Amino acid sequence: MMPEFQRPRGTRDFGPEEMAKRQFVESEMRETARLFGFGEVMTPTFESTDLFIAKSGEDIVGELYAFEDKGNRNIALRPELTASVMRFYVNEMQSLPKPVKVFYYGNMFRYERPQAGRYREFFQFGAELIGAPSIEADAEVIALALATLKNIGLEDVVVRIGHLSILQSILDRTTISESEKRECRRIIDKGEIDKLKSILPDDAINELNMLFSNPDKVSSVLNTYPGVDYLRQLLNRLKAYGFTNCTVDFSVARGLDYYTGMVFEIDAPSLGAEKQICGGGAYKLADLFGGQEVNSTGFAFGFDRIILALENSEVEVPKQMLNAYILPIGDSARLPATEILMKLRNAGISTDMDLMGRNMSKAMKYANNIGAQKVIIIGEKELTEESVTVRDMKSGEQELVSISKIVQFITGCLN
Repeated sequence: MMPEFQRPRGTRDFGPEEMAKRQFVESEMRETARLFGFGEVMTPTFESTDLFIAKSGEDIVGELYAFEDKGNRNIALRPELTASVMRFYVNEMQSLPKPVKVFYYGNMFRYERPQAGRYREFFQFGAELIGAPSIEADAEVIALALATLKNIGLEDVVVRIGHLSILQSILDRTTISESEKRECRRIIDKGEIDKLKSILPDDAINELNMLFSNPDKVSSVLNTYPGVDYLRQLLNRLKAYGFTNCTVDFSVARGLDYYTGMVFEIDAPSLGAEKQICGGGAYKLADLFGGQEVNSTGFAFGFDRIILALENSEVEVPKQMLNAYILPIGDSARLPATEILMKLRNAGISTDMDLMGRNMSKAMKYANNIGAQKVIIIGEKELTEESVTVRDMKSGEQELVSISKIVQFITGCLN
């Protein structure tokens, strides 16, 4: 029989095992950001629709879960977090010492066609560095992104870095309008170069094709392209951070008007065609939201795609483990078992107890299914000796342990 209620299209349910995996990755991301001196921030799940229009233009409304609330205010569930963080910065953080280094994690919402690794409710982890000189901020932010991926075990990635001034210099030598230049950036960002033929002259298209297919040739015409020397210095800084897997790719355009200089993307080849897991760059938004103009650099991970990339790359992610499972045999063992249960829990040892009155065979099968490391058996024999039998679920070995020493014993096994 089909259940009466189904989850909405483009959303997911996560069970305990999946949540353990996601929480491990999230925890590693948070810890890496803190190691880099970033502090966590949180903003509302919904904002004024005008905030996202100001950042991304009117076209964004078609992708939003936008509505009018009971106070007749135009509200939208957040489709990303950069706008919210910069609104927060302008409202409350402009007076803080620079640079301001923040990171965030949360769920986002976009009304778009669901596909592999892309959902209507999805999750992002990102960081923004506000108020530092461009090249120093750019290097720090890219290094943070790469260190994060390394720490979660995802090192088979491709980092592609470009600079918008190089694309802009080619477009500025044409006679096309500013709106057409913006459209060219969006087309380039989507990799649909053939569509440029209806906008750009042949010489500009040929020059772009040369840049996109042979980025190394640019060094021979350095003075022609502003931004190339900047990228060279940036790559040297990233090498000093210990990252040598960064390449120049002038086709990285990001397709959004607020980016101002360096832009980058990170791909995970294990994902196939939909391989991008991170995007970011240098931008200016504070003045757009009513604040003072300030240099900013940031990025956002597609958290769901990272989880999928870890699975496809067969990276081992620690599973949820229950330290101990207590099996009382007989009614007389129930109260002593409960006392031991709470002693272990109070000592920070994750512990569960049989609540179903299972026999030994079924209890062991259940303990194995839930990933218990130790099973603590309490029966009449053990109670007589004021002890418990502890079975290691991996080796099958058993040991009689005094109840008074059970906390120290289990603690020692886990260290």
